[in-house]
Amino acid sequence: MGGFASRNPLASVGASREMKLILSYELPFVLAMAVAIIKSGFSIQLGTILQVQAADGAFATSLSGFLALVVAILCVQAKLGLVPFDIAEAETELAGGVLIEYSGQTLAIYKLMKNMLLCTLPLFLILVFMGGFRFNGFNLLLGIVKYVGLVALITVIRNTNPRVRIDQAVRFFWGPVTLIALVAVALALRGL
Repeated sequence: MGGFASRNPLASVGASREMKLILSYELPFVLAMAVAIIKSGFSIQLGTILQVQAADGAFATSLSGFLALVVAILCVQAKLGLVPFDIAEAETELAGGVLIEYSGQTLAIYKLMKNMLLCTLPLFLILVFMGGFRFNGFNLLLGIVKYVGLVALITVIRNTNPRVRIDQAVRFFWGPVTLIALVAVALALRGL
C-alpha cells in the first residue's frame, strides 16, 4: 500500500509485483499450515499443536510434515522478500522498488518490519513443524540449534540463487509448490 500511495511509477511497478507475489505464495503457505492443523486433530491453537508434537513427535519427522515444512520455507523466503523472490525491490531494475520514495522514520519502520519477520517467521515454523522450544537444559540448546539452522538455511537460499522474474515466481508457486502442498495435505489426511 505504501508503494501505491507514493505515486512514483517505479514504486507502483514494485507494489504491483509485490501483490502478484503475495497472491502466488499465500495458497501454498495456507495449505502447508493446513497439514499441521490436520495432524493436530483439526486444531488451530498453537498450544494444542505443540502438545500433539510433544506426545507424538515433531510433524517434520513425517512425510507430510516434511513436505509442508519445505513448502513453508519457500513461502517464507518470498514473504521476507529475499532472493530469489526479491522481485518487488529489484534494485537493478526499479532502483529500490516499493520503498523508493521513503526515507527517515518511515523507511526505518518498513525495514524494521522486514527484520522482525526474519526473527519471528523461523520461530513460527519451529513451533508449527519442529516441536517448538522447551526451556530446560538440553532442549533449550536444541531449540536454539533449530532456530539458527533455519535462519542459516534461509540465508543460504538467499545467497546461492539468482532473482527470478515475476512470471517465473508465480508459475513456481502455483505449479510445483502448490502441488507439493496438496500432496502433503492428502498424506496428512491419510495419517502419513
